[in-house]
Amino acid sequence: MAVFGYARVSTTGQDYNGQIADLQAAGCQRIYREKVSGAKTDRVELGKLLKAIGQDDVVVVSRLDRLARSTLDLLSILRRVTEAGAKFKSLKDPWADTTTPHGELMVTILAGLATFERHLIRARTEDGRKRAKDRGVRFGRPPKLTPFQRQEALRRIADGESQADVARAYNVDPAVICRLAASGAMIEGR
Repeated sequence: MAVFGYARVSTTGQDYNGQIADLQAAGCQRIYREKVSGAKTDRVELGKLLKAIGQDDVVVVSRLDRLARSTLDLLSILRRVTEAGAKFKSLKDPWADTTTPHGELMVTILAGLATFERHLIRARTEDGRKRAKDRGVRFGRPPKLTPFQRQEALRRIADGESQADVARAYNVDPAVICRLAASGAMIEGR
């Protein structure tokens, strides 16, 4: 069993000496440290730490906000720690200590609440999209051509003009005209 520490500060003007002292006092044999915003999910030293941990190891941070900026980010990192067979401990947040049954319960409850919140957000989003569609809101990118331009382009193609020339005339990608011609052929039953 190894005890790994992780220390992070957001800017180069800050120092993590206090975190390092706390982690050393907690018995960390190796401390990963970096100066990067917690909003970044691809932190190099955190990635190295997560690759280094194994069965029965412990990851220690001085405070939860040093590890993650959001609940979802925290739970994602804790999931990776758990998948490696390791445990997690926050020195200033005793409830977040998966080396104890109580801490493991608290993190499990937190994960359940986060999952519940994601489901609620998804349901509200889908409901809002449905109401917007019912009001006639069109999702996606706006069409490159107006209805009049589409009819005119189809007429020009029917008159024998090449799709590339029609695309240049309307300053659109030839694929736009190709899709329009295919949809026009399907509409007319060709």
